Amino acid sequence: MVEKEEKIAQGTYDFRNMRKDGYRYVDKTALFYPLVTRGMDSFFFISRPRRFGKSLMLSTLECLFRGERELFKGLAIDKMDYDWESYPVLHFNFGTMDVTTLEGFKQQFVERIARSVVSAGGTYNPAVTPATNFSDAIQKLAKERGKPVVILIDEYDAPVGAALNDIAKATAIRAKLSAFYGEIKNNVGDIRFMMMTGVTRFTQLSVFSALNNLTDLTMDERYATLLGYTDEELEANFSKTLHRHAEVMGLSYEDYREKLRWWFNGYRFSPDCEDKVYNPFAIGQTLGALKRRFVGTWIATGQTSTVFNYFTNNQLAEKNYENVEGVTAEDLDVCGLESIRPIAMLYQGGYLTIKDFRDPYFTLGFPDEEVRRAFNTQLVQKFTGKNNNDYRNLTCLALMKGDVATFLGRLSDLYAHLTYGPKEDSIHEFSYQRILYVLLTSDGSFRVTAEDRQAKGRADLVAETPERVFVFELKVDGTPQEALAQIKEKGYAEPYRHSGKEVHLIGLSFDGQTRTLTGTAADRLIS
Repeated sequence: MVEKEEKIAQGTYDFRNMRKDGYRYVDKTALFYPLVTRGMDSFFFISRPRRFGKSLMLSTLECLFRGERELFKGLAIDKMDYDWESYPVLHFNFGTMDVTTLEGFKQQFVERIARSVVSAGGTYNPAVTPATNFSDAIQKLAKERGKPVVILIDEYDAPVGAALNDIAKATAIRAKLSAFYGEIKNNVGDIRFMMMTGVTRFTQLSVFSALNNLTDLTMDERYATLLGYTDEELEANFSKTLHRHAEVMGLSYEDYREKLRWWFNGYRFSPDCEDKVYNPFAIGQTLGALKRRFVGTWIATGQTSTVFNYFTNNQLAEKNYENVEGVTAEDLDVCGLESIRPIAMLYQGGYLTIKDFRDPYFTLGFPDEEVRRAFNTQLVQKFTGKNNNDYRNLTCLALMKGDVATFLGRLSDLYAHLTYGPKEDSIHEFSYQRILYVLLTSDGSFRVTAEDRQAKGRADLVAETPERVFVFELKVDGTPQEALAQIKEKGYAEPYRHSGKEVHLIGLSFDGQTRTLTGTAADRLIS
């Protein structure tokens, strides 16, 4: 049984409840200190993917500004010279709003503003707009309490993001939110502190254009680890549970930690700080469940379906998202809703993260194995036009069992029924290799290497299981026999000859005009 001091929260993000109920809280309050002691010029924004601790941070800040010092006993800020004054707090959360219709959004928006205003001790007047109620609440609370107001806004962008597959609706929602956020500038004299969080930085929302003293912490190296867990924090807070999980999985502690990093630790949020953090939601779910294998957790609840509804399949499929080079800061920004760059939405949504930075260019890639598999799973669903994984599972299972004939038959069906085709003028193997790579990596049963370097060249793709190795070569406007011959001539399979595994050689040929799989050939390497 996990010891009490490592009681791990899996579904609660309320600081007060976590502290009272004895859940482990990873202390970030030392990073809060320079923000909350800055004075009246304290307007902050930070963007992070969903399920990354933003709500818990705002809950913590609310308790801090309410002066609830007893909840912070033993934490870093309790030992600092913070004044522990109590301020009126307006706390808004715009996540999980239904934007099916514009009228439905407007009704929910009123309800959420009213709930927050009343909770803070104000009154809501239905005869005037939510923006006016917001402004009145700031002024009234500041006057009645004799202290400026603290404003906390969680998921400020969620309603716009959820409506991006309908630009007209998203634009109308943005207009309503802009009017609301515009009241922040109109009342800066009555505001002690503001922290606003979200997934996407929509620069055309009024809060960014009107509030010229807004400090964006998103890529600030000082706050690169404000949300998420560093390796050191993980070890310091969850050591006993980590060791227990390693035992459950039958791994040495060193192997276990390495696999944990591969699965969940790859997010880098600043070009000027190389520190990486674990997804905190994934860690809570993983250490709370202690399963015998690692499984995806964040992606089931944190993924932004809008990313895949908004972009065409071709935009998502044609790029190698393992390594996206030459990205500028402008590429990562979201300005007009009509011209959002795919790379910006994938980065801000948490599907991609910073891998390297050479001023002025970023290199992006998947942050971890969880996201890699989930991303590729959704691409396969887009390729096939199916919303489940049945096709993928049966196709990959056939290959795992060494049933190459069944696998190739199903693969031919996949290429024949793609909802898109490579669009570039010069068709090359990568366009087809990418689809095969996505299919096999989405399953999680294969270790897949694209462009596997060998002494005499590079195999297009190698997929391994504990029992078998599959070496693929692809040809456009060639024959499968030519592809198979190249594998043998170049010795692409030789490194695996003495691996103790079955080694299969597979040649694929494609028609550059119809963009379909036209021929297959397979052979076995004899040890």
